[in-house]
Order: sequence, then structure tokens, then C-alpha cells
Amino acid sequence: MDINKNKEEFIELLRSTSRNGVEDVIESLEEMGFFSAPASAGHHLNIEGGLVQHSLNTCRAALAVWEGMKVLEPSIDKEVGRDSVIIASLLHDVCKSDIYVRSVKKRKNAIGQWEDCEGYKVSYKNFPMGHGEKSVILLLCSGLEMSDDEMLAIRWHMGAWGINMNSYEDQRCFDTSKKMYPLVSIIQSADNLAASIMERTGEELDEL
Repeated sequence: MDINKNKEEFIELLRSTSRNGVEDVIESLEEMGFFSAPASAGHHLNIEGGLVQHSLNTCRAALAVWEGMKVLEPSIDKEVGRDSVIIASLLHDVCKSDIYVRSVKKRKNAIGQWEDCEGYKVSYKNFPMGHGEKSVILLLCSGLEMSDDEMLAIRWHMGAWGINMNSYEDQRCFDTSKKMYPLVSIIQSADNLAASIMERTGEELDEL
């Protein structure tokens, strides 16, 4: 993985939207450590720069889903713009920028012995605001101009995993968002496709 190349591609894609506030967001991402953060602590792309790689993978998947859905449902072309797909997919996990801290972990090696290895642990102390909602708030605070469907696609990109199942309001809001805005389902699907297909490893398959 080429971290610098990924960063350049990410910024180029973001700038291609010509959205008000993009330059401020790029500056904020630099300050938060977004471009060097992993995508997870112990799962997909849990390496330096993994978060940018995951964001690019999600963007590629989202654009593919968007193009495919326009063939199946032509009205999507009027409801969802390419810029919105890029904004929502690239920035859905901004919330992860400041939660990973380098640490030493124990794991079993190829012969079943425990050994020390470098990894990450998770800490929410910087801004314990949740997941999707945290991304939306950070982006708005950075000055990014966003539409309703972009904000909701980022808020609900975890699908059912991002819902408090004890909250009737959460369930209704998620369901309503999906029905009103196709972008919500596009980003949710793309995030899942990126993590479960594009980023799976042989080691993970061996451990099944």
C-alpha cells in the first residue's frame, strides 16, 4: 500500500467535487491524523494509512453501485449526484481519525505460540460522540457544505449496527432516511462491500 499515493488520490477526488469547505476539511483531516490512521484496531486494514485505503475502497464501490443502480433504476440519476457519492463515501469514517492509539498486543503465531506484536487499541476520550453522527459533526465543524442526503448517508452508513435497537426514534429515522434518500443505501452497501470483499485477506479466510 502506497500511503502517499492514496492520500493524493483521496484529496484529488475530494477536490473534484468543488464543494465549499473542502480545503478546510483537508486541513482538519491532517490535524486529526486521518491520513495515517488505521481503518480498525484488529480487523480490516488495521495498519498505518488503512483508513484512507478503506475510504478509497468505499468510494470505488459506491461509484460502482451508483452506476449499476442507474441502469436498474434510471431515476437514481436525478436523485443522487456523483459529487454526493464521493463526499459521503470518502468521509463516512472521519470519526475514526482520533480513536486509535498504538499499542503492543499478544497474538498467536503460525505454530500457536503467543508473541508480542505492534497494533492499536481504541480510545474514545477525544470526542465521545458516537460513530456516524461524530463524522457528520466533525465535517460540519470543519466548514464543509453538505446536503441532507449526504449527512444522513454518513450518519447511517453502519446500517442496523448503528441503531440503538431500544430506541423507536432511531429505528424510524433510519428507515425513513433509507426510503427518502437512495444515497443512504448506496453508502451503506459500499462500506460493507469494501470491508467484507475488497479488504478481506487470505489470513482471515484461513482462520474461518
